[in-house]
Amino acid sequence: MKIALISGASGLVGKEVLHQLFKNSAYDYVLSIGRRKLAIKQQKLVQIEGDMTKLGSWKWEDKITSQSLGGAYNALVESLNEGKAEIHAFSSLGTTIKQAGSKEKFYAVDHELVIGFANWAKKLGASKFLYVSSSGADMNSSIYYSKVKGEVERDLKIIGFDYVAIFRPSLLMGNRSEFRLGESAAQILMKPLIWLKLFKNVRPIYDYQVAKALVRTALAKQSTSSEIISSGEMQDLSE
Repeated sequence: MKIALISGASGLVGKEVLHQLFKNSAYDYVLSIGRRKLAIKQQKLVQIEGDMTKLGSWKWEDKITSQSLGGAYNALVESLNEGKAEIHAFSSLGTTIKQAGSKEKFYAVDHELVIGFANWAKKLGASKFLYVSSSGADMNSSIYYSKVKGEVERDLKIIGFDYVAIFRPSLLMGNRSEFRLGESAAQILMKPLIWLKLFKNVRPIYDYQVAKALVRTALAKQSTSSEIISSGEMQDLSE
């Protein structure tokens, strides 16, 4: 049995990752982990919701079986408990300082929740972790957003997964649920780079391209290492 775990499924990239996981026959189940349920129903999808800051103490078996009709998820729980499943974890969880309201609240989401999810996924038996970071991620950066992303990348590498893939997309294109003036202006200015196919690592990248790259990488890579995947490489992987 092959199982995908995902956090951040309600976001721009997360929604597309879900779509890719649903249509890929390699995955038997997709477990979405979040603070609330998504308004989605799909045969593979199992949603587990709760306080993400307390994820490590969740009684996840009860959360899954309570949704099961006639024991439909018994095999899933058994596979997870007995280590019989191959598990890939995906995280596109993140916010902005403006949305969060402060640097402290931003850190609580972008670092603490991501690392908390990663530790939980590792304990559950995940062998691979695929994380959507940022093109400017650098733990030594003077820009707080980039610094935190860099710290997350560093901390993911020491958890002990067989494989960690860090995706650094450039400016993301897609239909966000909230309006971001700065990003919208940048998209308008930089969109000609997509049409002209110039500066692959700098030009904007679509949400579905990032999602395709994540899922294809998870299924293709067998190495025991970590690697950084650039925006240009994601575009190649999504073709």
